[in-house]
Amino acid sequence: MVIGRYKLLQKIGEGGYGVVYMAEQEQPVRRRVALKVVKLGMDTKKVTAQFEAEHQALAMMDHPNIARVFDAGATKTGRPYFVMELANGVRITQHCDQNQLGLEPRLELFIQICHAIQHAHQKGIIHRDIKPSNILVTLHDGVPMPKVIDFGIAKATEERLTDKTQFTADPQLIGTPAYMSPEQVESSGLDVDTRSDIYSLGVLLYELLVGKTPFDTKDLLKSGVDEMRRTLQEREPSTPSSKLRTLSDEGLTKTAIERHVKTQQLLSRLRGDLDWIVMKALEKDRNRRYETANALAMDIRRYLDNEPVLARPPSRWYRLQKLVRRNQSMFVSAAAVTAALLIGTVTSTWLFVREREARARETGLRRAAEAREKVIQAVSQAYLLAAREKYEDADKLLSSISAEKPSKDFAALFRVLGEWHAVNGRWPQAAERFTALVKLDQLEDEGRTAIDYLELATALNESGDLRGYANMRQEVISRFAGLTDSVADRVLKVVLLLPVNQQIMRDLEPQAQFALRTFAAVHQEDELKAAWHSVALGLWEYRRGDYVEARNWCLRCLTYSETNPALSATAHLILSMSYRQMNQHQEALSELSLGQSMIEKNFKNGPDWGNGVAGFWFDWAFARILLRECHAQFAEAHLRRP
Repeated sequence: MVIGRYKLLQKIGEGGYGVVYMAEQEQPVRRRVALKVVKLGMDTKKVTAQFEAEHQALAMMDHPNIARVFDAGATKTGRPYFVMELANGVRITQHCDQNQLGLEPRLELFIQICHAIQHAHQKGIIHRDIKPSNILVTLHDGVPMPKVIDFGIAKATEERLTDKTQFTADPQLIGTPAYMSPEQVESSGLDVDTRSDIYSLGVLLYELLVGKTPFDTKDLLKSGVDEMRRTLQEREPSTPSSKLRTLSDEGLTKTAIERHVKTQQLLSRLRGDLDWIVMKALEKDRNRRYETANALAMDIRRYLDNEPVLARPPSRWYRLQKLVRRNQSMFVSAAAVTAALLIGTVTSTWLFVREREARARETGLRRAAEAREKVIQAVSQAYLLAAREKYEDADKLLSSISAEKPSKDFAALFRVLGEWHAVNGRWPQAAERFTALVKLDQLEDEGRTAIDYLELATALNESGDLRGYANMRQEVISRFAGLTDSVADRVLKVVLLLPVNQQIMRDLEPQAQFALRTFAAVHQEDELKAAWHSVALGLWEYRRGDYVEARNWCLRCLTYSETNPALSATAHLILSMSYRQMNQHQEALSELSLGQSMIEKNFKNGPDWGNGVAGFWFDWAFARILLRECHAQFAEAHLRRP
């Protein structure tokens, strides 16, 4: 069968109103394409308008992760068709599971999808049906590339897609239930904006991580339209890590294998940042979701780069507000009963006085609640500013917020603004933000807390606040005492950044012994972690006076292929100090020269945020602090600096 200049080869898809064929084009180029044509008997005004809307939506976009439109026309019988790029691939979930992709490559693919949806949003188009079957993964030169397809129910936000779109305005549920946002299931369906796609992206991310959607499509359909609306609008989904724990042992094992990770590792990696990122995208209140698809992608990139994410768990106050909204009739009834009782008390002067006192208390509580709400709104606004990289405005807003007991919701904001001050060389301000951060840290992941202390340690030393650093490391010793976790090497680095007394060394002994015992396991698991482990143990041995062992650990660090420049510079400096203590002056000078040149090269154009490949800013600040100690020792020994 031939349509226009296209020879139809086989049917590859079918929707409510259109059929998709693989077709061969002869002129002006020879290629295989996808041709979508309205079904026989379906060419009504409404269907034709919807079909043309999809064509126009695709034609407006030019992005490598969105299928392109090549041509359009009508058959001899008047059925419209359009021709688009053939995305000859498999749905993204199938690609990820079949190839047993780990979390990182899954997240990298998801970031590309976010950029594609952001492009559509910038063109004024809302997809409204983001789901795995509409995201196909193809291979380009062996590299997987996701393609977003099927803008069949897309909605224009800034302009009319066609002059016939007035025929598609019937109020109805449009989309796939499990992926539909709460506002998308409203009976009118009119109040839908780009944040609806953010919700659907959150569901897709949930499924990529867990293998399940927050709410099962079959269960939603069985429950009926009204119950489905209630579920999507009111029922809170489980976090991804909680969802995993509901799976059977067999299901959990299968999910972990498909993600190329051990079961317990999968659970621990989802807890914390990834849980928060997903749940922020799935917020019922769209004002609390990520503002753009790019903001969601940026937070995932921060996670992959081991940087602080802007997502945060909802506050208790926010959860209380949602409880009131879900049970409005109950709260209204309770308020009515209370009012009736209060009216009855006016029969007595004594009760009148009590009533007046109660009202005064109520006023005080209301004012306190209003103040808390203002703080919450200000923090949310500061988050949005930070997400747009308007850090100065976010920092000013944070400085204006006054709360006697700021909640842990502030933590991520303090972290990102502390880092912003640090990379701009404002060390006292950075130290102030990190000091507030470690007081708020209530994360399940102690590793993240240990990094926060490392950031604080470098900021305090760079700002010259040695007393503050001395107090902080006592706090670290106390806070991590008795923990036998992977944080041991980080605790050693935080506490041993400057010379210490014997009491501190005795207090750190359990952490050092644990780091020594677990080194072999770390070495097998991850070379970069093993390299950092080696440096931490090298610093431990140096501070305790075993310079030969310090040298051995640092030399071992430099043998790893996965080491980064900041880590290497640190190892060279500890080596230099160890050689000096062993009176091997030429070797000490050589190692000092290597470490110093690496640090000077990094700071040549000023500090930056850094990453896991080149070293984060606090890794370089850590090395620079050790460099100053090296120079002080050489000056004391009357050795000439290189």
